[in-house]
Amino acid sequence: MARAATNAPVTVVPGGDAYLNGERVKELCAAALKARPDAELIELDATTADRYAFDEAVSPSLLADVAVVKLTNLQNADDRLAEALVDYTKEALKDPAGSSVVICQHEGGVKGKRVLDQLVKAGARKEEVPDLKKPDAQLNFVIAQFEKRGRRVEPMAAQQLVSVLGGRTGELAAMCEQLCFDFDDDPIGLDRVNQYLTANPQVTGFAVADKAVEGRTAEAIVMMRSAVEQGTDPIALIGALAMKLRTLAKASAVKSGTISQAEAKTNPWVLRNAMRQLGGWTSPGLSHCIRMLAWADEQSKSNGGDPLYALERCIEDISRKGR
Repeated sequence: MARAATNAPVTVVPGGDAYLNGERVKELCAAALKARPDAELIELDATTADRYAFDEAVSPSLLADVAVVKLTNLQNADDRLAEALVDYTKEALKDPAGSSVVICQHEGGVKGKRVLDQLVKAGARKEEVPDLKKPDAQLNFVIAQFEKRGRRVEPMAAQQLVSVLGGRTGELAAMCEQLCFDFDDDPIGLDRVNQYLTANPQVTGFAVADKAVEGRTAEAIVMMRSAVEQGTDPIALIGALAMKLRTLAKASAVKSGTISQAEAKTNPWVLRNAMRQLGGWTSPGLSHCIRMLAWADEQSKSNGGDPLYALERCIEDISRKGR
């Protein structure tokens, strides 16, 4: 199997984060084409491709003796295609340098696991891809995105990116790239990140809530009205404000020992930040403000309601910590 690990002409990339999976497949294809300049890239989808299409792809053609075959959706391969893949993996190991390179992308999960296991057993190399489900893993991903461009990012800025775009790895990577391209700051700070996220209602709502929690009522209302004038739906701001207050409620419960940090199911940094903002809040005060936001939500969905007035009332109550 040591030989397969170093010379395997067939590679499988199963599961993990979907964006990272796709990026790894692209990198492997690019590396294979660089190693074999005369090879052509052939793309197949196992959902529709049959064994004959695969056999033709890996066989010599008029254009090249070998090819780099990118096979997506391996989990959808039928039995005959799976059999052809396994047979090719065994045969190609006898002459790795003279064989076509096959890179199989699998979305993960139970479906298609049998063919995945068969390929690895036959000598295919397996590329592991992280899933980035935990906030710490997402944070490390953000930091790495800046580091690979020779740049740094402030911890608070990185946390803000994860708080807003965590779970959408492609958008997260694109935002990191854009920030590095547009600004020379090193490290990139929270102000720069928020500057690019202001079109996101969640960020604006959090910013409004932070101003209100700090007791800066007028600034919070001006920020809210400005966001609405620029096209942000009031209901999106209400949702973000409600999320902020629910986080405060969770932080209060964790602090009092009612629930554990794990049971709060909240990004640890967000929870710590909320705990710092708990001063002066009471359970009745939080409950009152959350009820007010539910009322504001109704006003936004009602034909006769006034969502801006309702939002202002909520901001005023949050500024007074529900008193």
